[in-house]
Amino acid sequence: MFRTIDAFDVKGKRVLVRADLNVPSKDGKVTDTTRIDRSAATLKELAERGAKVIVLTHFGRPKGREDKYSQKLLVEPLAKAVGKDVAWADDCVGAEAEKVIAGLKDGDIALLENVRFHPEEEKNDPAFAKSLAALGDLYVNDAFSTAHRAHASTEGLAHLLPAAAGRLMQAELEALAKALGTPEKPVAAVVGGAKVSTKLDLLGNLVSRVDYLIIGGGMANTFLFAQGKNVGKSLCEKEMADTARAILEKAKAAHCHIVLPVDAVVAAEFAENAANEVVSIDAVPADKMILDAGPASAEAIIDRLGGCKTLVWNGPLGAFEINPFDKATNAVAQAAAERTKQGKLLTVAGGGDTVAALAKAGVDEAFSYISTAGGAFLEWLEGKTLPGVAALEIKPSGGCGCGHSH
Repeated sequence: MFRTIDAFDVKGKRVLVRADLNVPSKDGKVTDTTRIDRSAATLKELAERGAKVIVLTHFGRPKGREDKYSQKLLVEPLAKAVGKDVAWADDCVGAEAEKVIAGLKDGDIALLENVRFHPEEEKNDPAFAKSLAALGDLYVNDAFSTAHRAHASTEGLAHLLPAAAGRLMQAELEALAKALGTPEKPVAAVVGGAKVSTKLDLLGNLVSRVDYLIIGGGMANTFLFAQGKNVGKSLCEKEMADTARAILEKAKAAHCHIVLPVDAVVAAEFAENAANEVVSIDAVPADKMILDAGPASAEAIIDRLGGCKTLVWNGPLGAFEINPFDKATNAVAQAAAERTKQGKLLTVAGGGDTVAALAKAGVDEAFSYISTAGGAFLEWLEGKTLPGVAALEIKPSGGCGCGHSH
């Protein structure tokens, strides 16, 4: 169990909110405001409830203070998203931050400069966490996407002030609990992407937790190769064959059914609209590469999903970035979206390529929940404890778990 902002009376209080406003930008202008828009709900609610809202976030990976990573460019889009002026402080600790916060009235919002300008942030330095804590009365973590890192603003702070999850973090944790914590069975997982080696922990955890594990993308080739199939010139980690076989064995022991492609779309080159053909998985030409799962494979997956109640999705089924090798991903995503609309399937997806693939398939609004948190979403799927989430959990001994007597 974790606390949410419902537990706090925030009126007149200084509330430090760790958001994730690490958005893409070009020439000093934000090019995609998704994360800012998603963070706005918590900030607006706290402001409406009379809090002095102080936003902490990071931007890029600066080495010390670097002008190109200044967060000043976020002030305008953030003000637009919350519908009111946002005050700006040129630092996230010390006199500059204190002065701006002292000038806030109830319901005001301030954005502080990049927490990663201080190397102590990523070291989770206790003194730095204390200097952040000195600026607020309450702490709200609304940045699930950074929850897998134990930094001062994501983990250290939660032990120094009464702490709760913001609305975005809450939605994320509730969606994930429904998908893998206590899911409605049968549960299917789609795992795609280029390499088995980067998703070993994920596959190892999922085979013991899902009924159907649908493997696509380049990693499917490694499994097919491990089963003695010829994959031609396809992307394939041949040195991972033993590992793939071990995962297949583990799945069998756990009664998890692994679904691999039965046909494939092959081409001689990786290029937009390259000449291509559909072949049986047993007949991949030696001089061609698999660039997508074939129509029979997509059909089989869609059939399988027909009997499932829960779907977790991470990674595409083919080279979805280039036409026409996005067909299998699109077809399966659209079928899953249709079942979600009918209320028959809970669909939770996440990871960088996944978000892009589902947007390309036109279903990003139709899934139950799409996580924008790459690394944290993956680590959560791998069954790892996320420090930023663990720090918000209510300890069973009673009290709020922040280590203070109130």
